[in-house]
Amino acid sequence: MTIDRVVGLTEKNPAMSGPPSPNWFNEIASFLGKAYWAPDTGRVMAFTKGTEQEVDFVVDTLGLEPGQRLLDVGCGPGRHALALARRGFDVVGVDLSDAFVELARKHAAAEALPAVFDVLDVRALSYDAEFDAAICLCQGGFGLLGGRDEPDVLRRIGRAVRPGAAVAVSAFSSYFALRFLEEGETFDAATGVLHERSTIRNEAGKEQVFDLWTTCFTARELELLASEAGLVVDAVYGVTPGRYRAASPDVDQPELLLVAHRPA
Repeated sequence: MTIDRVVGLTEKNPAMSGPPSPNWFNEIASFLGKAYWAPDTGRVMAFTKGTEQEVDFVVDTLGLEPGQRLLDVGCGPGRHALALARRGFDVVGVDLSDAFVELARKHAAAEALPAVFDVLDVRALSYDAEFDAAICLCQGGFGLLGGRDEPDVLRRIGRAVRPGAAVAVSAFSSYFALRFLEEGETFDAATGVLHERSTIRNEAGKEQVFDLWTTCFTARELELLASEAGLVVDAVYGVTPGRYRAASPDVDQPELLLVAHRPA
């Protein structure tokens, strides 16, 4: 779910079809810091409060077992990776934001968790059959790419897991984005990118206006992308952050959750 639907105010903005650079979100991550997700402070964004439910659902749906090695793509400050590590999984988290990776490392060290975090652009993901499963949730490593790099990134995610292993990737729903398009938002029909200009508040209470670009998908698009990436599609669910469920997509759910596996 995009940030402004939780904490921001949408303002009138000029039409901009895509982000100005591959690392456009880093400025936002640095500004937000612990305001994005810092459970030790009690101040977290509303959509991050469902982390435990999301992890429970993913573990059950993918049939994961403690001791397995998992990859969290676009891990942000590590909320899913850390929750998985607490459950006994060996987790590697990657994200392009130095600020978010540093927060994730601090949490892992404080709890002595089996999780390591690296600064990495998902476009350069080069693992090959090294993990028992991979997740990419809350748009981080998939929905912020600008509408052109997603097919290659999905192939890289699929290649990272061992034959027969599963992947779970969430994406913002085009159906929901268009149905609830707000004044000042624009939707690029060529790329599926939703552009918003939002006021975001950091931990110190300071506010700043940022542009946000979220790539949206239909369920059918995700299925086709996964098949093209060499994955076998198991399901595409319609979900809401913190309320993941095994249900068909509909226009009322803001996100889609792709569940697939690499052929054995």
